[in-house]
Amino acid sequence: MKAINNKTLLVEESLYTTANGYIGVRGNFEEGYKSDFEAIKGTYINGFYDCHAISYPENAYGFPVVGETMVQVTDIQNMDFIIDDEKFSMDQGHYKLLSRDLDLNSGENIRSLEWISSKGHAFTFKFSRMAHFTHLQALIFKVEITSHNYSGPIHFRSYVDHNLQKRKDTEDPRVQTEHIAPIEWVCSDIDDQRVSMLSRTKKNAQHMNLFCQHNISGKWTKAPLLLTFETTLEIGPNQSLEIEKYGVYTLENRQDDYLNFGLDQIKQVVSKGYLGLVEEQRQYLKKFWNHCHIEIFEQETLTNAIKYSQFQLLSACGKDGRSQVSAKGLTGAGYEGHYFWDTEIYVLPFLTLSAPELARKILRYRFNTLEEAKKRSLKLGHSRGAKIPWRTISGIECSSYFPAGTAQYHINADVAYAYIQYYFMTKDHAMMAEFGYEVLFETALLWLEVGHYCNDEFCIDSVTGPDEYTAIVNNNYYTNSMAKYHLYWTWYFYEKFGSHKYSHDLVLEMKRASEKMRLPYDEKLNIHKQDDQFLAKKIWDFDNTKKSQYPLLLNFHPLTIYRHQVLKQADTVLAHFLLDESNFEIMKESYRYYEKITTHDSSLSPCVYGMMACKINQLDKAYDYFMKSVYLDIDNLHGNTQDGLHIANAGGTYMGMVCGFGGLRINHEGVSLEPKLPKAWKGYSFRFMTQGITIKVTLKENLIIETTKPVRLKVYGRWYEIKDVMEVARNEEN
Repeated sequence: MKAINNKTLLVEESLYTTANGYIGVRGNFEEGYKSDFEAIKGTYINGFYDCHAISYPENAYGFPVVGETMVQVTDIQNMDFIIDDEKFSMDQGHYKLLSRDLDLNSGENIRSLEWISSKGHAFTFKFSRMAHFTHLQALIFKVEITSHNYSGPIHFRSYVDHNLQKRKDTEDPRVQTEHIAPIEWVCSDIDDQRVSMLSRTKKNAQHMNLFCQHNISGKWTKAPLLLTFETTLEIGPNQSLEIEKYGVYTLENRQDDYLNFGLDQIKQVVSKGYLGLVEEQRQYLKKFWNHCHIEIFEQETLTNAIKYSQFQLLSACGKDGRSQVSAKGLTGAGYEGHYFWDTEIYVLPFLTLSAPELARKILRYRFNTLEEAKKRSLKLGHSRGAKIPWRTISGIECSSYFPAGTAQYHINADVAYAYIQYYFMTKDHAMMAEFGYEVLFETALLWLEVGHYCNDEFCIDSVTGPDEYTAIVNNNYYTNSMAKYHLYWTWYFYEKFGSHKYSHDLVLEMKRASEKMRLPYDEKLNIHKQDDQFLAKKIWDFDNTKKSQYPLLLNFHPLTIYRHQVLKQADTVLAHFLLDESNFEIMKESYRYYEKITTHDSSLSPCVYGMMACKINQLDKAYDYFMKSVYLDIDNLHGNTQDGLHIANAGGTYMGMVCGFGGLRINHEGVSLEPKLPKAWKGYSFRFMTQGITIKVTLKENLIIETTKPVRLKVYGRWYEIKDVMEVARNEEN
């Protein structure tokens, strides 16, 4: 069998991460690697972080001075199996029939192989693990060992290991791991077959407790930073052993009475056993897939790749209202575990359409951190409103490079957009009344602060749009158009969800600013300008830029990039997709112009260009972009999957299917669909939810729409009342 490659293993550690939105553990081998192999070991809890000082050689007023970084927590993966004085390892003896699988219907990560020791003893090892979607605090491991010709003892050792290693620093700004430091050990306790270990973060003293237990009897021993479980098991030829290991992680500031809560959870999961927990997981995921399953007919590999992206989205999203979705989910510590605009624009559409109860919890996070956003607005010189941080965990601004961070004011409108789209899709009046409208209003106030009138137009100066290769500009089209949407709907919802504490005069001011918003346009090219001065810049010399010089941010000074017409990712084109309000010809010409000067150095970009290619009926191009999104991490197309998966791209993959080829759009009138079929496919189906109704869309020779309850949908430009099943002719023009 082909030898294991270290680089491949690092990528697979990310791909085979086991996570549930609360906790995640990278896909390392339980028995470890060769001594000269690098491993990026990491177990992470969503929103569990430590603080560090941000220092600047040249400081200025209002720069963030405190950063936050998601930390590694105590590791329970490691296990040793000693057979006839030889430790089982894939670099000892030899192995064959190695397989690694992620069962998307049970949530299990499974690795199996046949191993022959140097003394000729033959075994089958099967390792299974899962992060449980019902018992969120639990990581569960199972090892099945089958002997083919050996009779005798197997000495088993299992560890609770606090010897956490800091990842070596990297100069890649997409990773930024320099502040990732382990938490510190506080104390350990052994209570017969169950152990606990208490730890805390070094700077902000957040406590975490771990309980660990096995399904077999043995002896625990305690050493500084390490708890070791040992036992000896007997096995004979054609006999099997099963070992189960359970860990429950609880946080002082997340669960009430976290120690007793953890004790109760470890007792529950141990009593249910691995098989019982798998069955619970299967039922949870069966319900989940019933609402969102996508199938590309006669293309099983592609169908599974899309399903993998959806599973990673479910595995990344916080489920308690106090955590959100970090850029890498729980698959790695890239970007320090921070939350960005990625969640609202790329992840929440999936949750809104597939699991609205989870979307609601993600939305609540921004409300729970609104007071910090208000403080940040004041620090930036505004007298009112809330400025959503560009990157954060607790709600404070952690971006130390303001031109591509703090200056991205559009995040206020991105958050508002997610709330509005969620409301249109669910009609969740209670959410809007309880906390949604307050978020809309406070974030909309900021536009009145940062904007001003010039020549009877409402202008927004000195901001950065989504394209981080163009910074600190006046009237970025994306920012202004999204602010226009934000201000209008805040005014519109005032009568329904506003309260006495909100000024009617202010919402009228918002309406006027929305109506007068400057949206840069070039009449000659018939496109929306990315900003007031973008078209006056020199176009980047793509012909003389070497392939090795991409991504540009790693090879050119920011000022060099800022002085050119070159895009890191979709900007104006993204606004056209999200708002779907511009003239079709303007959208088409804008797409053609900006696509030529976009590098797609951001993983957030291909999916957007793919969806807009669908919109303007360039299906071959849409297909190419879609496939890049689907396989971006599976094939490591950006060369950095080892540092964690690109969770927003996973959301973009889902949207590329449903909103791209499916043509799904959401507005105040309801849901519209314009399904289109690329030449490479014979047909497809997808599902989504609206107001508790599950809808299945199938496109093949004709379009078939099935619904669990009567629903009103706009299909190919015409409204229909669908009671059960409706079949219409496919729009061949598309």
